[in-house]
Amino acid sequence: MIQIIITTFVLGYIFITLEHPLKLDKAVSALLMATIIWAFIAFGFNQGWVSVIDTHGNVFNILGGNALQQESGFENNLMHHFSKISEILFFLMGAMTIVEIIDLHRGFGIIKKTITTTNKVKLLWTLGILAFLLSAIIDNLTATIILVTLLRKLVPKREYRIWYASLIIIAANAGGAWSPIGDVTTTMLWK
Repeated sequence: MIQIIITTFVLGYIFITLEHPLKLDKAVSALLMATIIWAFIAFGFNQGWVSVIDTHGNVFNILGGNALQQESGFENNLMHHFSKISEILFFLMGAMTIVEIIDLHRGFGIIKKTITTTNKVKLLWTLGILAFLLSAIIDNLTATIILVTLLRKLVPKREYRIWYASLIIIAANAGGAWSPIGDVTTTMLWK
């Protein structure tokens, strides 16, 4: 089982590196690789090919035992993972919808006009404070998406945008937790 998972990872990584010659987006390769690996793990990493491990660590063998218990264990396992993934996807769809509505109604243009400084340090502080306050009102991720979209309109040079985006992520994280150090898990997510 471990050899199959490692082989799947290596093949997936090869597909990712050959993105341009294959004309296949690396996100497709990465998602497909992760899904296949997850499926192998879900079917009993240490317990054999026909075993299913639920979210509580209970092992259900498909070939034997109580069929009702096995079915509910497998169903609970799938529902747990699908619900967590669905939560993230629905949240991101909502957040991106908000960003597109703001952009459609020229909201970023209005904000861009109010930020008139050409001083990099002042812009850094302005965006940091805005990210901190905005993330306390809306979610950290939504605030980050909005401000990075604004940043793309304010700062044309990619090299500077990376520095500003890093500050926005840290400030939004701290503002969402309303503490100077922020939420450690969110910061780890962005790394």
